[in-house]
Amino acid sequence: MSARGDQPRTPVLRQEYRPPAWWVDHVELDFDLDAAETRVISRISVRRNPEVDSEPLTLSGANLDTRRVEIDGESVPFEERSGDEALVVENVPDRAVVTVEVLIHPDRNTALEGLYRSGAMLLTQCEAEGFRKITWFPDRPDVMATYRVRLAGDRQRFPVLLSNGNCVEDGELEDGRHFAVWDDPFPKPSYLFAIVAGELDVLEDTFTTQSGREVKLKIYSEPENITQLDHAMDSLKRSMAWDEERFGLEYDLDVFHVVATHDFNMGAMENKSLNIFNARYVLADRETATDADYEGIESVIAHEYFHNWTGNRVTCRDWFQLTLKEGLTVYRDQEFTSDQRSRGVKRIQDVSALMARQFPEDDGPMAHPIRPERYVEINNFYTATVYEKGAQVVRMYETLLGRDGFRRGMDLYFERFDGQAVTCDDFRRAMADANDTDLEQFERWYRQVGTPTLEADTRFDDDSGELVLTLKQHLSDHRDNRNLGALMIPVKVGFLDADNRPLPVTLAGESESGPNTRLLVLTDSEAEFRFSGLSADALPSLLRDFSAPVKLEFDWSSRDLARLAGFDPDPFSRWRAMRGLSERVLGDWIEGREDHDADLLVEAWAAVLDDSDRDPALAAELLSLPSEGELAQDRSPVDVDAIHAARKKLVQLLGRQLEMRLLERFEALAPSGDWSADGPDAARRRLRNVALGLLAAGGSDGADQLASKHYEQADNMTDRLAAFRILTHNELEGGDRALADFEQRFADNPLVMDKWFTVQATRADASAVDDVHRLMDHSAFRLNNPNKVRSLIGAFAMGNPVAFHRADGAGYRLVGEVLNQLDDFNPQVGARLATTFNRWGAYDDKRAAMMKEQLQKLADKKGLSPHIEEIVTAALKDRSGG
Repeated sequence: MSARGDQPRTPVLRQEYRPPAWWVDHVELDFDLDAAETRVISRISVRRNPEVDSEPLTLSGANLDTRRVEIDGESVPFEERSGDEALVVENVPDRAVVTVEVLIHPDRNTALEGLYRSGAMLLTQCEAEGFRKITWFPDRPDVMATYRVRLAGDRQRFPVLLSNGNCVEDGELEDGRHFAVWDDPFPKPSYLFAIVAGELDVLEDTFTTQSGREVKLKIYSEPENITQLDHAMDSLKRSMAWDEERFGLEYDLDVFHVVATHDFNMGAMENKSLNIFNARYVLADRETATDADYEGIESVIAHEYFHNWTGNRVTCRDWFQLTLKEGLTVYRDQEFTSDQRSRGVKRIQDVSALMARQFPEDDGPMAHPIRPERYVEINNFYTATVYEKGAQVVRMYETLLGRDGFRRGMDLYFERFDGQAVTCDDFRRAMADANDTDLEQFERWYRQVGTPTLEADTRFDDDSGELVLTLKQHLSDHRDNRNLGALMIPVKVGFLDADNRPLPVTLAGESESGPNTRLLVLTDSEAEFRFSGLSADALPSLLRDFSAPVKLEFDWSSRDLARLAGFDPDPFSRWRAMRGLSERVLGDWIEGREDHDADLLVEAWAAVLDDSDRDPALAAELLSLPSEGELAQDRSPVDVDAIHAARKKLVQLLGRQLEMRLLERFEALAPSGDWSADGPDAARRRLRNVALGLLAAGGSDGADQLASKHYEQADNMTDRLAAFRILTHNELEGGDRALADFEQRFADNPLVMDKWFTVQATRADASAVDDVHRLMDHSAFRLNNPNKVRSLIGAFAMGNPVAFHRADGAGYRLVGEVLNQLDDFNPQVGARLATTFNRWGAYDDKRAAMMKEQLQKLADKKGLSPHIEEIVTAALKDRSGG
């Protein structure tokens, strides 16, 4: 772990990028594996870059015990600069082989970067800058080389030895040891390097590519979990077939590996041919995984596989270009899931997640463009902005160019840049050139900070008989936006007539009727669009399909929102209208105003329930309310108690007013056949559990017996967990029995115990703080395991505003204490948790002072990691709370 010195670290700036002074053509690595001490010998073939001024060979490294450095077989002196994580070697010939021998200690590596131990397994995580913890190397993404790796270790402890590429040799050694040699013929940056060694079982299958090659597929886990790999394998095969069909992209090696581990900072990692996964995104069966888990596994398996081309074959030149691979690949995995399941529902889920996670980031002290301009610690920029907002920016290319035009752009992108490290501008130019269109203005999306606002207004021009739509765009007040200019914003629009039927959208002057959904492109700060054939009372439906990542402002009446929620042909627009109607009711109650729209909302929900047979998945999305965290986003000061009380009141009202309909839906959706994880069955379970939750919240007579029976008769984790949560969060009779039973049933399953922790951590009561303190001493909890931290502490801080913001500050102190500890052994996980204090200034003076106190304690800590320092420093500067 790199700790802070006496002075703050100097930010790295995008504009200061310089090509490497030395290229690396080939890497040979020799590992003598042992958990306590691993010996690594690296031989790198270096070549001076003639386009850069002559300078010594400088290699990056951290926490390495260096034993020797040789140039072309001769020992040479070297200077090790620990503060800069650099080893400098002078007088290296223009071409040379540099040999370095180091010792590293995997079992001491609690940061889970580089080579570390997870149980009895050794494995690596090298993105973004973990390779330097394995050996000295120019650890930057624009240095790409081929790799040949020899792994040797005790056969009993490490029967499985894996690395990137194809296995070209293996055999026995003396003293019960063995070895394997792996060759990866495709040049890659060091962040994509990986090894795994341990006692693992494997599920094997094959996939035949469109050109007829047979690829071996192998998914590894601990032996006791081997029966939980089938869904991951099925997801992998479907991902491979989809990428060939949609983008013409075929896998390029003889074997593809996936390895599951319980100790991982991220969700998964796309190392070339050897994907390493957090076990939660691999292991699944009906008894232990929810429908959401099944979909999550499908999505993440696809995401990491798709990286083989969008991230591996073409990678990013520098870490500022991270969205080049991540935004593009998130877009691709979203499209894959949309094609596998319900496109409309998937769009709602993705936008809902964006609004809940990324919009607050845009409004917070760490706000940054999808292509950041500066950073102190790159791990802090693996953010919703880079990933999810980046995916929305990629989606706008397809919206503007059409699916065929987007495919042409992708084809040209790979034709130009296969095997290279490139930039976001290279991708944009490929899209433009392939379609012979000008996308220079679109580049501003890569520099823009914050969530833009799209202001819309309509009027009817009596003289011309045309309906006029005026669109205005506004950017956030951020230094990076001040001279940016207007964005290129695609806006999909439609209209409904008085009978709620879709109308053709015809631009003034057109001779033929237009489509029911029209794409407009706003390129100025303000523009006017005129339509013929529309009456003055035509109801606008704006930003259909969420065609751009903006906040929309339009003065719909509550009755208009109810009409859109019920009849708009675009599923996203229906969801946004229903959400807008509920926010009006909640806003009135939070501010203590008289309510006029609750009855209308109840009517809208009733209509959805009555029509829910047609699309249960969409109905479940429509029957949702904004979370307390979302309701707090645009408020300052945030009244925690009023928000909680208003939302609780509305849930109770809906549950009471719709009791008979909810009960009817719950009974009608009871399973009638064998369990299945497919979309229709998952949708029915989801809607049924929504109905049960509302019945319980509304205080329906017998809800406790209904929920207890649902728990006891559940034959799958989706229903069991839903019933457990309903019993616990509503404090129903039977909740304590379910709590004890759940623990007893799944005490030996760490992933399911994570769910048990989360249910208790998110119980909306101030006493949950005490529960979390108690659960931190539970035998199933480990502070050095990222999943445990996220499931208990993270769920509490990010998903339980009532308890986290407890008036006496106990929630803040708990998280502050945990952050202080995490900083010492896993600051990357700690930095994510530290963002929960970002909006401290948006709360009342007492709470703000207590949150600031925790931030200041961290800021004053001697040797604070740069990961947490960057988050804390930005938060303390931002008294406004965003």
